[in-house]
Parts: sequence; structure tokens; C-alpha cells
Amino acid sequence: MSTDLPPTAADDPETEPGQLSLDELRGLRNRLQREDDAVSYVRRVAQARLALVQTELERRAAGNALGAVTAVLSQHLTGGPARPPRPPLQDEDLNDNDLAAELDRICAELHFGRLDELNEDELTALSDAIGEFEQRVSADRRLRFDRIDALSAELVRRYRDGEATVDSLLGD
Repeated sequence: MSTDLPPTAADDPETEPGQLSLDELRGLRNRLQREDDAVSYVRRVAQARLALVQTELERRAAGNALGAVTAVLSQHLTGGPARPPRPPLQDEDLNDNDLAAELDRICAELHFGRLDELNEDELTALSDAIGEFEQRVSADRRLRFDRIDALSAELVRRYRDGEATVDSLLGD
């Protein structure tokens, strides 16, 4: 994701949470959590697109009608029965970020919008490209979660040890 602010020491993943001020700690954790909303959204879109491409490959191999593709669309559009409910996201356009643009570029270049016209090699290349993108986004998300966890643990430690107080939250 792009930001308009210059990087600070808090942005360096090598900076230990204990070296950050309370405001930097809270600010970085909040920013990473907001960024995760967009990353999570793009990851889910990539997973849905990948499922459609893979289902199209399977459908062709089995000689089935479009029913399987319709089932995949239904599952991803409704969240499917296996997905836990997510808290509602803020009213912001999560498509407006670098990762969403990259996914759209990959899909446009490899003709995702014309699945029915692509041959098997083209579908496989599209599946591979979206799969690699999704794996990269998932790995980045895991690193972000690890950083959020470390920042949260430092916040908990400071409250537990009396270095920070709940009263300091009221000043925000």
C-alpha cells in the first residue's frame, strides 16, 4: 500500500516495539490494522478469481456445464457457509490501493474477463499468476500480523507494568 507520509523509525520492521514511544506504538499498530483491511480484501478477491479459473479448468477437463462455475460465484459472493462473519469494514473503497491495481493488471493482461475464450495453456498461466500473487499477499499479511502481534504485546506489557495507563487513552 502506498502512503503519503515519509517512513519513520516505527515503519522499520527491525525497530523493536520497546524502542517506540507510546504514541508511535499505538499509531503504527492502528495503521497496520487499517492496511490489513485492504490487504485482506484484495487477498479474498484474488482467491475468488483463482477459484473461478481453477473451476473453469476442472469444468473443461470433466466436460461439465457451467454449474460448477455458478456454484463458485455463489460461494464467493455470499461468503459461503464455512466463512466466519467479519466485522463490517469502514466506508472506504478498498479497491483504491496498489495491490488491487496490481491484481487488476495481472487479470487484464492475462484476459481474466474472457475465461470462456482462453485455451488451457492460457488458463493455466492465469491460474499460476493469480496463485503466485495470492501467495505473496498472504505472506506479506502474515508478516503484518506478526508485527501487529509484537506491537500489541508491547502495549500490554506497558499497561501491565504501569508504564502506560488507561487514562492516557482519554487524551487521544
